[in-house]
Amino acid sequence: MPNIKSAKKRVKVIATKAAHNKAINTGLKTDIKRASAAVGANADNKAEAVRVAVKAIDHAAAKGIIKKNAAARKKSSLARQLNAAG
Repeated sequence: MPNIKSAKKRVKVIATKAAHNKAINTGLKTDIKRASAAVGANADNKAEAVRVAVKAIDHAAAKGIIKKNAAARKKSSLARQLNAAG
C-alpha cells in the first residue's frame, strides 16, 4: 500500500476507472453475444441487435477500452454474419 498521499489517490482513481472499463467491456460482450444469437436464430430483430452491438463497439473504441482494429474486426464479423443470414 502506498504511503504518499498522491499515490493513495491514484490507487482509488485507478480502481474506479477499472470498474467503469470493466462494466463497459462486459456490456459490450453481452451486446455482441445477443446480436450473434439473434442472427443465428434468424430472429426478426437481428438487424436491430447488430445495430445496437455496433454502436456499443464504436463507443468502447472511442473510450479506448478496445483498440480501433479490434473494433473494426468485431464489426466486420457481425456484418458478415448478418449478410450470410440474408
